[in-house]
Amino acid sequence: MNHTTLYFVFLIYAGAALLSTIALYTRQSLLVAYMALGALFGPWGLKLLQDSVMIKQSGDIGIIFLLFLLGLHLQPQNLLHSLRKLSWIALISSLTFLAIGFSVSYAFHFTLTESIIIGVATMFSSTIIGLKLLPTTVMHHQHSGELMISILLLQDIIAIAAILVLHGIADRAFSFKDLGIIISAFPVLLIVAYVFQRYVLAKLLQSFDQIHEYIFILSIGWCLTMAEISHYMSLTEEIGAFIAGVALATNPISLYIAESLKPLRDFFLVLFFFAIGAGFDFSYLPDVIWPAAILAGMILVIKPMTFAWLFNRSGETKEISWEVGSRLGQSSEFSLLLIYFALQIKIVSPAANYMVQAATILTFIVSCYWVTFRYPTPLASNDILRRD
Repeated sequence: MNHTTLYFVFLIYAGAALLSTIALYTRQSLLVAYMALGALFGPWGLKLLQDSVMIKQSGDIGIIFLLFLLGLHLQPQNLLHSLRKLSWIALISSLTFLAIGFSVSYAFHFTLTESIIIGVATMFSSTIIGLKLLPTTVMHHQHSGELMISILLLQDIIAIAAILVLHGIADRAFSFKDLGIIISAFPVLLIVAYVFQRYVLAKLLQSFDQIHEYIFILSIGWCLTMAEISHYMSLTEEIGAFIAGVALATNPISLYIAESLKPLRDFFLVLFFFAIGAGFDFSYLPDVIWPAAILAGMILVIKPMTFAWLFNRSGETKEISWEVGSRLGQSSEFSLLLIYFALQIKIVSPAANYMVQAATILTFIVSCYWVTFRYPTPLASNDILRRD
């Protein structure tokens, strides 16, 4: 039976609205609801939606907007402050988590390459969950919120670098010459973006900053244009979108643009996480459930402890150190993106992909419950925490 695009959109978002309601009542991450919906409606569930190509392509747009918005928040002064104060924490913690992911996967007989990729995927904490579980009050401007956001910012930069490296080795005929071209393409694209932003975009934004619709359209056009230029220069569309955001971050209107584009990003991210759930092959579950459960357990225990110890060593109080560590104590949407991209270029097996997906989902679920029952969040378990 042929279904229209409207049918696909209706089924996904009506289902997402229902499962999201259940998730909120059970104080669970909405990302888990979207992936559960994909598993329910996809080829391994009720088989209501099987056109995975359209869903995946729509979800990829969500990742492009996600990276564009990350770039918009990457204001140079904030980046320099984060690098100066917290770079050593980000580096030590990332190497620790890489070792954990590598050790667990290698112990379960994944290949050396797969173990390295899984280790890299283990390095990151969820930007979306971290920010979604921050209270909407003054917490954003308080010290613990600033520490968490700074670490996430540094991790995002590492994740971008990892995606860039993966893209570089995607070609089977890859050589050092190709590596040089790709490495040189990044700063060239950054310079092009900066020059265009300064002499064209800045003037347009200044002239028509009162016309909100124009700002919205211009921002989307700029993001997608840079994504296409990046693809033409042998980089990924995601890298181009990130650079577009970084270039625009120097403009005073960047934060307004970031806020106005969040609903559009969320619209497409629903499709991305739905596609992750729909693409999960449950026939692999018996093979990956134990390594996934062990990896998830180690992440949930060691990540908060590592961050708490590092922050405490840097002079933070134990209370703040443990809170920030707990909020960062899960895997990331970048873990899913990285392992999925590695699968697409055939450097990891489907089993490695599904192991990381299962472990990431488990950390999402447990971490969200832990944070909402112990710390102030919009989904907190009592009124006192919600008001904090």
